[in-house]
Amino acid sequence: MILVTGAAGFIGSNLAAALDERGEGVVACDHETDDGRWKNLAKRRLADTVTPGNLFSYLKDKGEDITAVVHLGAISSTTTTDVDLVVHENYGLSLRLWDWCMTAGVPYIYASSAATYGDGSEGFDDDMSLDALARLKPLNPYGWSKHIFDQKVARMVMDGEPTPTQWAGLKFFNVYGPNEYHKGGQQSVVPQIYARAAKGEPARLFKSHHPDYPDGGQTRDFIWVGDCVSVMLWLLDHPEVSGLFNCGTGEARTFADLAAAVFRALGRNADIEFVPTPENIRDKYQYFTEAKMDRLRAAGYDQPFTSLEDGVAQYVTGYLHADDPYR
Repeated sequence: MILVTGAAGFIGSNLAAALDERGEGVVACDHETDDGRWKNLAKRRLADTVTPGNLFSYLKDKGEDITAVVHLGAISSTTTTDVDLVVHENYGLSLRLWDWCMTAGVPYIYASSAATYGDGSEGFDDDMSLDALARLKPLNPYGWSKHIFDQKVARMVMDGEPTPTQWAGLKFFNVYGPNEYHKGGQQSVVPQIYARAAKGEPARLFKSHHPDYPDGGQTRDFIWVGDCVSVMLWLLDHPEVSGLFNCGTGEARTFADLAAAVFRALGRNADIEFVPTPENIRDKYQYFTEAKMDRLRAAGYDQPFTSLEDGVAQYVTGYLHADDPYR
């Protein structure tokens, strides 16, 4: 059985679906909440469930049945200000699971984040040398909590300390796709644009406050959640591969491109209006992200990444515009 933490969340539930579809037993670990996340797992045949508070008691009793751990659970809000809580949940739990996997002799895949790159001034190279990691300056507690765990892993590996039989950290970029509905304002831009476009209203995007970027010309490395799942499944199938890897497409696209893709999926011409970027985030706003994918490719991952147009079309027509939007 494969333990997936954050299994009722966005990426976690998509991974759980893919594992279920290929006949793997999934132990789903997540909080019991009233935000509707349970719907993300409603179609799944789960081998077992456990809450985070009971996780290590569960592993003590049933850990011998666990063949791999995929740790996706975290406080993922970039606006959370309780740093102690974020570090406890995101760093502390990651380290405890690392230690458990090392002792149990099972693979460990964990979620890092492109938020570790901060404003991008040091680039987006998944170089895990201590010097390269030390140059990164995350902009919020979430990004910092992920970054310090990446640094901890890099230090342990460099010092020759024991590791799990396989370990891999994935720096997820701007992921979009089904089962993100519980995230509210933290959803990707696709469903936010869709909600207006489906009612015949113009999409709203932030104006640019940077002379090098036109309105709507701000860019991101948008990645279809199915591609993130493919990378994780590939890692599970290749236990000889370990490392810290970017998980993006390697191609930056503009928010205007994204909006146009949503309208195209609905059979309409793009209709966009621009509003000022809120002042409280304006000085920390990223205008460009693009994952360097050389290391994952060199490790052997050769599957193509879904184009923005194809991914958005799948999301809109297959989920957002369907009677049942859940995977």
